[in-house]
Amino acid sequence: MRKHVLAAVAALGLATLAGAAAGQSAGPAASGHAHAETLDYEHQERWQAAHDKAQSPIDIVTAAAIAAADNEPRALEFVHTRGPIDAVADNGHAVQVDTHRTEASIRGRHFALSQFHFHAQSEHTLDGKHFPLEGHFVFKAQDGRLAVVGVMYVEGAANPVAQQVLDDLKQGRREGAPAQREIDIEALLPKSHAYYHYLGSLTTPPLSENVEWYVLPAPVTMSKAQIQAFLSHYRRNNRNIQPLNGRPLIRYEG
Repeated sequence: MRKHVLAAVAALGLATLAGAAAGQSAGPAASGHAHAETLDYEHQERWQAAHDKAQSPIDIVTAAAIAAADNEPRALEFVHTRGPIDAVADNGHAVQVDTHRTEASIRGRHFALSQFHFHAQSEHTLDGKHFPLEGHFVFKAQDGRLAVVGVMYVEGAANPVAQQVLDDLKQGRREGAPAQREIDIEALLPKSHAYYHYLGSLTTPPLSENVEWYVLPAPVTMSKAQIQAFLSHYRRNNRNIQPLNGRPLIRYEG
């Protein structure tokens, strides 16, 4: 009899632990945040990642950039900028939009857009200057190579596509929930496709290197209210500036 009682107590204890664990794991999903991905930007030195000396972001010193060679493909062209929204979410460290169908020809190679997200302040700086926001448009080639297009945002005229993203967030869409809408990223991109190019890394763990960066210096406007709406999610989710360590910084005038 005593053995049966002990077994029942042990089973009850295990069930209680399992229930607590289930409750903990359900919490982030219920809130729409992936807390496992939450990053402490105030203590970036504690991030767990393996990296070397080709990290991002960097300060783009414009006077130090070298002109793109004439004998190489240089253009950055976007095609099919309108595509379906797969998800709009606060993923725990950024406001992110998952989409597909948008394509780009980058220096003569084909890439497809997988997602874009926003950082405040800008992660890259131009001659030491931060911008209020920086958008990262993450493109992927068939062979798995990543190319990220960085776009700077400043206060000015309202941006209809930025408002579309903010409206989707207001509606409380959970992470991964399809928005059942389309988005045209053209309004989030500057008319000038001049860029600064270098080889760097992801700016969040695992900080993987060999990422192609194309930072567009011409800013795009959002209204003050729109910028503040993004800042209401994250006032600081930008990685610290990393040393260039002798990497070439290439300028293409567009």
